[in-house]
Amino acid sequence: MFIDYTKIKIKGGKGGDGCLSFRREKFIPFGGPDGGNGGKGGEVIAIGDKNLNTLLHFRYKKRFLAENGKNGQGSNKFGHNGKNTIIKIPIGTEIFLIDKSGKEVSKIANVSSDKEQFILAKGGKGGKGNAVFATATNQAPRRTEKGEQGEEKYLKLILKLMADVGLVGFPNAGKSTLISHISSAHPKIANYEFTTLEPCLGVVKMGIYETFTVADIPGIIEGAHNGKGLGIQFLRHIERTKILLFILDITSENIFEKFQTLQSELHQYKQNLDRKKFLIILNKIDLFSEETKIEKIKKIKKEFSENLRKKIIPISAVSGENISKLKNRISEILNNE
Repeated sequence: MFIDYTKIKIKGGKGGDGCLSFRREKFIPFGGPDGGNGGKGGEVIAIGDKNLNTLLHFRYKKRFLAENGKNGQGSNKFGHNGKNTIIKIPIGTEIFLIDKSGKEVSKIANVSSDKEQFILAKGGKGGKGNAVFATATNQAPRRTEKGEQGEEKYLKLILKLMADVGLVGFPNAGKSTLISHISSAHPKIANYEFTTLEPCLGVVKMGIYETFTVADIPGIIEGAHNGKGLGIQFLRHIERTKILLFILDITSENIFEKFQTLQSELHQYKQNLDRKKFLIILNKIDLFSEETKIEKIKKIKKEFSENLRKKIIPISAVSGENISKLKNRISEILNNE
């Protein structure tokens, strides 16, 4: 199950209390104060983990508490510091501070690399024991300090897949078929709309060492930015992609208008998102005879060149026609960035 949004509560550990104690030994009637300080409370720390690609592990656990510091003891023994609580976070996750009602207050972290660490909640300081307060004029202080409470926060976590290429298109345009053909990903494929209900990430191999990642985003329809279809819940995943691939179905009517609709939805979701580098892919060319295919492609290319001055790449995600050409073009763009 893919989960890219969750809310959690975290709390740093309470500091240990300072100790009130006096040295009591035989033949030493006035040994003086020897109460130790309390230990520091543990911290809640987020660590980026490249092996995670979903927030599923937060589905049933919503509260993360660090260990409290131990109280000080006599004989000037300081309390142990509380253990930190580590939260593993998928790379590409943004962490926001929210209030109890869920209203966003501020962005506090952006996990962008493996093993990257952020202290989300600090532990409370340990209280001082009475030995600290001894002075020349007050040699038997009975004063101590309580440990401080740790920070308590409500957080919102939003995962945005970090991929090189994002596939954008209407439902049933062939995005899932394409990603399954060029990578080892296995998304659901069927002949009806909205077969893809969650983003799918695939790794494309170009050689022994060269690879790039592709994200298949669930189909967009007109009005998605207003909540229609699957709404905007998955559009966030193309914010960090370097290239967009607009997948268009050659069997559709008004193909150029459909392309404009997709661009408009991206722009209305977030300005400048439609200004990313992009390629236009014309899919399902295997459904026509050679003569009909050439005629349709020529007509569509002419319309795009007149209105957009942008070349299109005709492919068949089923038969694999022109797939190598597409992969090479993507690799070329990525290598020139």
